[in-house]
Amino acid sequence: MAYELTHAERIHYKQRQDAAYQDGEDAVINLQAALALAGLTLPSLCNDGPVASHGFVRLGGCNAAFANRLAEVIAAGADALQFNGEKSARWNSLSER
Repeated sequence: MAYELTHAERIHYKQRQDAAYQDGEDAVINLQAALALAGLTLPSLCNDGPVASHGFVRLGGCNAAFANRLAEVIAAGADALQFNGEKSARWNSLSER
């Protein structure tokens, strides 16, 4: 015999699924905006609905040149974040004196 969800469990499940779907939508918008700042677009980027109550974003495929450019942009961003983190740590240690 299959277990039937109670009304409260169904509502809770739907709320989790709705939140996961919205998380996916937000992630797509954020990634599209970040790619646009770098002059890049992924045409097949989309929200693929909730999977196990988590947002799921389909990135799609791209050619090698695009993948290499995306890698450059990510590496540059990572370097900038690392530099800013080091700068913040240095600033915090100086400001504590």
